Amino acid sequence: MDLTWNEFERTDMRVGTIIEVNDFPEARKPAYQLTIDFGSKIGIRKSSAQITKRYQKEDLVNRQIVAVVNFPKKQIGKFMSECLVLGAVGEEGDVILLAPDFKIPNGLRIG
Repeated sequence: MDLTWNEFERTDMRVGTIIEVNDFPEARKPAYQLTIDFGSKIGIRKSSAQITKRYQKEDLVNRQIVAVVNFPKKQIGKFMSECLVLGAVGEEGDVILLAPDFKIPNGLRIG
């Protein structure tokens, strides 16, 4: 089913920088808890991401990513996810994060 242009424009995808990464042992599938800075207009958001197959915690801090910031918050166990980090999903369920090629300001909109 095709989206209309207006439907696509409602999806608010932004660039953010991961500022903190924690283990998420309560998650059903291996995941990290991420704290992401989306700049002064959007602020700091948290997200859970199943990216443990390809990424180590220390490699994620200060890394820029792309996320959807206008989904409703989602309770995942005791953790509240406030955005959806985007990635390409491989055949074995491993996720490759979407990210800008160059360092850019946090909060820039993807279009």
